[in-house]
Amino acid sequence: MPRMLDVSDDVRAEIGDEEADRLLGGDNAPGQYDCTSCRTPGDTEREPTSTVLFVGEETAVLAFAHATCIPSQVVPVSEEQLQGAVRSITGEGGEQVGVRTEVPLHAELGVTSGLVMVGGEIQPALVVEPLAPIARPGTGGSEDVFLELLTEQGFAPVGSIDRVPAPSPGWSVLLVMGKLHAILQSQAGAAPTAWWQAHQAMQVADEWRAAVNKTQRVLVFAAPVGTIGAQPREDLLREALDRAAAAGRLVGTSMPLAGT
Repeated sequence: MPRMLDVSDDVRAEIGDEEADRLLGGDNAPGQYDCTSCRTPGDTEREPTSTVLFVGEETAVLAFAHATCIPSQVVPVSEEQLQGAVRSITGEGGEQVGVRTEVPLHAELGVTSGLVMVGGEIQPALVVEPLAPIARPGTGGSEDVFLELLTEQGFAPVGSIDRVPAPSPGWSVLLVMGKLHAILQSQAGAAPTAWWQAHQAMQVADEWRAAVNKTQRVLVFAAPVGTIGAQPREDLLREALDRAAAAGRLVGTSMPLAGT
């Protein structure tokens, strides 16, 4: 049965006309899928669907998304990131997407994008703040150990926002067509998985996207619940970050950009 698929010219050029025609004819396309963007179910027989091709140095993986979420496109990623990133986005392999390792999978994190001035230069930043206190799994305790868990995973205490935080190996920020999709993490040489996954691709400001395209990295700061809050302006966000740093309630790292 023919599918309601959109195969862009870029994707067709990568997979070839024969494979593209098989997809459109329903031979190689799934009926149901999990959208690569919003992670909710989709159906290629009932709703417009985009083909999204993740391309590494040696391999490529085809995924699917609601056409209302993202257009059909080719997304270049490193070979190391390819399998884990796509598995995290599409949910293949039965892996849950969410906060990984020591942070409970049910934890809800708020992520805010903004520009901050560091060392006289404008830097793209993300601020991560949980919506509730984070206890260490299995302890049943009420102590918030969010910052402790992050320092165990490579974040460093930030006493003052006057220099770019040091990078932590294995972390990266995934953008697709200029929208924020995930914060990825890998450990001990394993393929990256989504430490945080956007419920729906997050729109970022043109200025933020321009800054990250220039630096090819993102500064990621994290604070306990209630420390930063929802700030309507970047100057207020900076003031909240400065207060958190002065109070010893801020950790951070810099992450390379993955995707486009």
